[in-house]
Amino acid sequence: MKDDFFNYQAQTTPHPLAITISKAKGSHIYDDKGKAYLDFVAGVSANSLGHHPKKVIKAIKKQLGRYMHVMVYGEFIQKPPLDLCKLLAENLPKPLQTTYLTNSGTEATEGAIKLAKRITGRTEMIAAHQAYHGNTQGAMSICGQEEQNRAFRPLIPNSKFITFNHVADLTKITTHTAAVILETIQGGAGLIVPKNNYLRKVKARCQEVGALLILDEIQTGFSRTGKVFGFENYRVIPDIIIVGKGLGGGMPIGAFIASKAHMELLSHHPKLGHITTFGGHPVIAAAAFATLKELINPKLLAGVLEREQIIRSTLIHPEIKEIRGVGLMLAIIVKDADFATKVILTCLDRGLILFWLLFEGCAIRITPPLNISKFDLKKGCQLLLSVIDDLSKTE
Repeated sequence: MKDDFFNYQAQTTPHPLAITISKAKGSHIYDDKGKAYLDFVAGVSANSLGHHPKKVIKAIKKQLGRYMHVMVYGEFIQKPPLDLCKLLAENLPKPLQTTYLTNSGTEATEGAIKLAKRITGRTEMIAAHQAYHGNTQGAMSICGQEEQNRAFRPLIPNSKFITFNHVADLTKITTHTAAVILETIQGGAGLIVPKNNYLRKVKARCQEVGALLILDEIQTGFSRTGKVFGFENYRVIPDIIIVGKGLGGGMPIGAFIASKAHMELLSHHPKLGHITTFGGHPVIAAAAFATLKELINPKLLAGVLEREQIIRSTLIHPEIKEIRGVGLMLAIIVKDADFATKVILTCLDRGLILFWLLFEGCAIRITPPLNISKFDLKKGCQLLLSVIDDLSKTE
């Protein structure tokens, strides 16, 4: 299989991890030789309830017995996507009540950009340096990492950038700005948390000039920070949110959510302002509904914060400079990128899956399933510490 993998499946890096997967369950993934790997990445924050969650699988099988795809998005009334959109509205502050379901987070980003332009009649988008909102050309145009973008220019024009947490940059938000789009917590940049009411200050500036605030909750959403939505930690309500990853319970999904009045603008002048064939797919919506019902459980939310404290109290070592993030969206920062890579690859060899962040080479991602057992969490942290200790002695 490995030869076929490299010959027939497109690669995204020169050196993929290339583990041959046989099965996955709970917080473990198993290779074709039966070796178990404890998963501290959860499909890059996507497998919120771990692998093969029973209630999600049950919902998928039940919907498969009824029907799968029947019509392009928005034409037929189908219970699974309708139930999902209603449950989202019940767990969001007003006016965030109307959801457009998509196939991925990056497609949701595209929809949110279009909606912001339609609402304001403006074209300028402002994002943060080292942002990541997806990898289609529209999403890339608001990702402030030129090393990633230069090979694919020209991208969408009128995109400008500010530095996250730098209040002085907010003067760049003007009456020409359609929207400011920010990750609630900057992920790829190194899990940069907003400080000193930064997001509230951005929202206030947007209101001053008639711009919108779009928050990207693709990673921070769905209980990963100990709140159902990450922005709840910062006492701000955006005009549009983008979600994905953890909502699907391991199935591909995204969405952008706004007020009913704003979302209706995509239905006229022109009609079909945003269209998708498979967005809101009934099987995936059924999986997402089952997932969301589990994720909004107060016991699970409290457990996320308990597990964060286990990680922070256990991962203490001279080689760990700091632990960034909130809840179970964490990264340990070590001395340099080379050491981080050695830790990740050695842990993988010993049966613990960790991963990198996009733009911060000194970071090691820790985003396990939200319901990982405390036993497994402590076991993984101890293994990680032992690897760091062993490697530090050979440096």
